[in-house]
Amino acid sequence: MSVSISTANSRVFVSGSTDRTARLWDTRASNRATHIFCGHGGDVNAVKFFPDGLRFGTGSDDSTCRIFDTRTGHQLQLYRGPQNENQAASVTSIAFSYSGRLLFAAYTTGDCDIWDTLTGQVTLNLGHQHAAHTNRVSCLGLASDGSALCTGSWDQN
Repeated sequence: MSVSISTANSRVFVSGSTDRTARLWDTRASNRATHIFCGHGGDVNAVKFFPDGLRFGTGSDDSTCRIFDTRTGHQLQLYRGPQNENQAASVTSIAFSYSGRLLFAAYTTGDCDIWDTLTGQVTLNLGHQHAAHTNRVSCLGLASDGSALCTGSWDQN
């Protein structure tokens, strides 16, 4: 589903899976994950290491994003995405700002939330802007200097 390599140690990576888990891997360990992170109620579609390389974020079909600590194995934060009575908004892609203060999350509803990682609150929903997507946002990317966010959607906009 998704992988991300640690910026603190290039031999360590995290993977998201259809078994509702994220797994931490070390290329020096033989054919098994060094830690399994649980908590999601759906497929883990997106994983991304935090800028410090010691924590990582996940995004899932259960409409949540989570931050985990690789050192303790604990979940540090939970972010619940948009919900309505018709459908749940699966998370398709995530990214962190250069400082790690912001978490960007793209959803199947066409929304893209910007979360404050410290307060756990949405600071902006880009789906409510005038140039919003009309179909699922399948990917997003952030410029390394944090100056631009790009989204890709099935809506051909």
